[in-house]
Amino acid sequence: MSGTSKSSGSEDRIGLLNGFAAYGMWGLVPLFWPLLKPAGALEILAHRMVWSLVVVAVALLFVRRWAWAGQLLRQPRRLALVAVAAAVITVNWGVYIWAVNSGHVVEASLGYFINPLVTIAMGVLLLKERLRPVQWVAVATGLAAVVVLTVGYGRPPWISLTLALSFATYGLVKKKVDLGGVESLAAETAIQFLPALGYLLWLVAHGEASFVNDGTGHAALLASTGFVTALPLVCFGAAAIRVPLSTLGLLQYLAPVFQFLLGILYFHEAMPPERWAGFALVWVALLLLTGDALRSARRTRASLVVARGGKAEAAPVDA
Repeated sequence: MSGTSKSSGSEDRIGLLNGFAAYGMWGLVPLFWPLLKPAGALEILAHRMVWSLVVVAVALLFVRRWAWAGQLLRQPRRLALVAVAAAVITVNWGVYIWAVNSGHVVEASLGYFINPLVTIAMGVLLLKERLRPVQWVAVATGLAAVVVLTVGYGRPPWISLTLALSFATYGLVKKKVDLGGVESLAAETAIQFLPALGYLLWLVAHGEASFVNDGTGHAALLASTGFVTALPLVCFGAAAIRVPLSTLGLLQYLAPVFQFLLGILYFHEAMPPERWAGFALVWVALLLLTGDALRSARRTRASLVVARGGKAEAAPVDA
């Protein structure tokens, strides 16, 4: 029994470390994209697509996991959903890279703060899901935050909204596709590959490719976009199979928190009072959602214990 407990504790620690690594890398990635200048956002995006496919293809060759590809090719509906996922994540990646390199890191971080609220709203509108009262309050608070931020920015926070909507749509489509993280990235980047490669070759033909114009170091940085994309995903996959979803739900806020702090403390972006007010409303909404999710998880665990006729200590609650 003690050996099983030690093994479980070790797995939990490995899962948490991988979760921190994944969301930490996603949170610190705004430090990476400016290193790729003078490449523009479209060139960086195209390199990210091309080199991500190279990295995941090598990884899949190493572990010899290719059976899923044949199955996917025989299922036109799933393949079409992968194409939709590829299109949506292309928008997400492109807008995010442009936002960071154009001095909008804080607004980009807001997109990932409000992503859970957008996901819930999409569940209501598209999947006819029913919300608990606290969830309705959280969504309403999020809408109020968007109004306040629209006044503060003098325009709708379109970067945030685009990132949140595209990533929420991506998550919805990926649920229906039901592929593993690395396999999904391989399928999506395989669809992106030819258009991306074609654009890069066009830049070379017109003498506008920074990959060939700005030295070996710059070319190596552009090639490393594949690792920057794939490595956090591998860590996330290792975390997802070892820690509860409620824990992953809390860890996901690390990325936008890091991005927000980088935007203010490192990139010195302005935060007038009305923007602080808008962000504060978003954080209140997220606190409401998180508290409600934790209460729901505890009730579910308690119900399972009762249904199995077990004792309370059979279902420990995380401190």
